[in-house]
Amino acid sequence: MQRRFVHLLQRNANHAESFRSRFDDVQDSQHPEAVTVCCSDSRVLQDQIWGNEEPGHIFTCSNIGNRVVQRTDTGDVVSGDVLYPIAHTGTELAVVVGHTGCGAVTATYDALTDGVSDAPGIEHCLDVLKPRLEAGVDALPSDVERAEAINRLVEYNVDRQVEFLVESDDVPESVDVVGVVYDFQDVYSERRGEVHVVNVDGETDVETLKREHPDVESRIDRLWEY
Repeated sequence: MQRRFVHLLQRNANHAESFRSRFDDVQDSQHPEAVTVCCSDSRVLQDQIWGNEEPGHIFTCSNIGNRVVQRTDTGDVVSGDVLYPIAHTGTELAVVVGHTGCGAVTATYDALTDGVSDAPGIEHCLDVLKPRLEAGVDALPSDVERAEAINRLVEYNVDRQVEFLVESDDVPESVDVVGVVYDFQDVYSERRGEVHVVNVDGETDVETLKREHPDVESRIDRLWEY
């Protein structure tokens, strides 16, 4: 057995020791306060970015590109893993979490601009992102540098995912939908690991967001107001 996996099991033993009494209240049911949709990236520690160490508090989903869209034979719908806690556990907060330097956004950008293709499984995921990012790619200034273009599109992608949730008949109006970007590249500030709010229920104007949400004013920021 690979030594790497042995190390994982050793870490799990520590986890089991410290968490064994924390499941008492959630063994038979769950009522998470939020569902988060994060990008599948080893640098985005889904629970830790919220300081969460309590089972049952956050329903975490992840996929490349923090997508909330699932394709079916009858059209695009809200992905089941995102919808489940909203439909069945009473969760009334959905948070779409993009991150700086996103590889999925980068791959989609390259596919749209240079026709770069990828392995079929990855290509399937990118095909869900492409129609939602295409207009954003077209709107980028001609002189924008590649890294800046990617991070602008990270915001744009978060906006499109939030938009899909807000407009879906399957998501009740009582559910708050927030879009954020997790920054570990000093793009928004030098506070690495900080989450920046870029969208609330479809609103993206920074001044409007700050006025409507003064309790988180210092955390509201955008790179791109297109």
